[in-house]
Amino acid sequence: MEFGTFMEFHIRPGRSQADDFAEAFRQVDLAEDLGLDCIWMAESHFNPERAVLSSPMVVGTAIAAKTQRIKIGTAVQVLPLGEPLRIAEEAASLDHISQGRLQFGVGRSGLPGSYEGYNKDYGQSTERVYEDLEIIIKAWTEERFSYEGKYHSYEDVCLVPKPYQSPHPPVRMAANSSATFPVVGRRNLPLFVGVRQLGASLVAEYVESYQQAREEAGFEGPPDISIRIPVYVAESREEAVTAPEQSFMKQFRRLGNQIAASTSRTGVNAVDERATRSTELAEVEWDEVQREKVIVGTPEMVIDRIHEIKEQLHLTELVAEFNAGELISEPEIARSMRLMCEKVIPEFK
Repeated sequence: MEFGTFMEFHIRPGRSQADDFAEAFRQVDLAEDLGLDCIWMAESHFNPERAVLSSPMVVGTAIAAKTQRIKIGTAVQVLPLGEPLRIAEEAASLDHISQGRLQFGVGRSGLPGSYEGYNKDYGQSTERVYEDLEIIIKAWTEERFSYEGKYHSYEDVCLVPKPYQSPHPPVRMAANSSATFPVVGRRNLPLFVGVRQLGASLVAEYVESYQQAREEAGFEGPPDISIRIPVYVAESREEAVTAPEQSFMKQFRRLGNQIAASTSRTGVNAVDERATRSTELAEVEWDEVQREKVIVGTPEMVIDRIHEIKEQLHLTELVAEFNAGELISEPEIARSMRLMCEKVIPEFK
């Protein structure tokens, strides 16, 4: 089982964006030194109170230059916001610069705000994400290719460079809605799942639908599932339970408000499902969050909980979000990461 860290390059009130980048890169250095397997980068746009990580390919290149070992993942590259051939070129370049450490996580984003900022039609995002991914794979694996799709067409194109990894970097698709899991399963794509909206029990149900769709499509073998989840590890149970509460709960309340606002946006489907989730997130209490949506505790408690969800969700990777809600201090993040890497992860290696 692998372990990564999920990074948004969070913003802290009252300081410069240069300081935000500096803190994030200190966390990158720590992740490399502590032996984490991968840094997974969020893609965030037009959010001046939350994150400065709007360009994962640029930031990923900087991470590649600063590190020697750790893998570099996108979580996720929002394909419909860009031009697929340009994304393919940049990703292949990053794969070379990192000497094959790129993990290509893709998706469309469950919220329409970034699309509105770019003046893109969110209603097209589901179709576009699969068409864009098909183009990127063709560009990476065929010396020259032509393509005629609903949104893009190309004639006798040769992508340069081709990726460092052969045939291409590992591709992982994000899924959050009930309808998406079987679609990804039929394509036999590894999953990237968050528990911000869903909770571990509901994720387990959706994973079953993903696996059933894989099997019905003729794919064999165990599923490849990565889960992103807020994590806080402390020496004492009291600190582990109380220290992250304000920050983690901030994240879930904010997400509930974002989902509620999205139900009236153009191009948004599954409105009833979104309304239900926004209500649940508005009403969820810390006790339930601890059971379903986060991993908090002493190293021993965290080990036990990871064993539970590994079996429940057929996990191949756990991606720890050490500063969900952006209110955890830098020293607290570092202590939590160190305990995770030194006292928890060795139990799974």
